[in-house]
Amino acid sequence: MTPDTLQLLVSREMPFGKYKGRMLADLPGHYLAWFAREGFPRGELGSLLALMYELDHNALRHLLSPLRDPARTLS
Repeated sequence: MTPDTLQLLVSREMPFGKYKGRMLADLPGHYLAWFAREGFPRGELGSLLALMYELDHNALRHLLSPLRDPARTLS
C-alpha cells in the first residue's frame, strides 16, 4: 500500500454494478464484504476493492479523509 494507492480509492469510480459511478472509498461495507466472500475482480480494480474492504473491516476509513477532494462530496 502506497499513498498513491490510497489516492486511487478516493478518485476512482466503480465501473460497473449497482454502485457504478460511486467512488471506491464510498462503497458500502456490505458490498465490499460480498466481494470478499464471492471473489474480487482480477487486476487493479480487484486489488483496490480488497484494500478498501480491509480499511472498512478494520474501521480505518477515516484514513482516507485527508485525501479527499473537498469539491467532491458523497450525495
